[in-house]
Amino acid sequence: MEIIIKSEKQMERFGLALGHLLEIGDIVGLTGDLGAGKTTLTKAIARGMGINEHITSPTFTIVNEYEGRLPLYHFDVYRLNDEEELHEIGYEEYFFSKAACVVEWANLIPNLMPEETLWLDLRLGTEDPEERCIHLKFENHWKMRVENMLKELAL
Repeated sequence: MEIIIKSEKQMERFGLALGHLLEIGDIVGLTGDLGAGKTTLTKAIARGMGINEHITSPTFTIVNEYEGRLPLYHFDVYRLNDEEELHEIGYEEYFFSKAACVVEWANLIPNLMPEETLWLDLRLGTEDPEERCIHLKFENHWKMRVENMLKELAL
């Protein structure tokens, strides 16, 4: 499934809606172009989860933790040398906890991402610099939730 996001405001609406949708145990894997809006989307997801803290990309710390209506663990694995580094920080305790996780650059750790991951691949638009194309890939348990969200957003 593919959607076109035409502005930063529309990206924010999408992220807020996704944040409202997330439940305990949900994992969102973000992939795509550098500068396509992965961190911007994560900030909106966090706001949709009731998190009012300033959200920053955990590029050097690998994971940031935030408290909202449920905890959010925000990973950025761009600078990892290998998957072993995630094992060392105990990623399983984050992935399989009573929280939701967003993982930027999740394509770099495909063997560690759970099968139930909601994958969002963000690509820069070809004609308009504000436009983004998001390819969504998900398993059955996400289907109704994501489709209902997109209908409400009229995307």
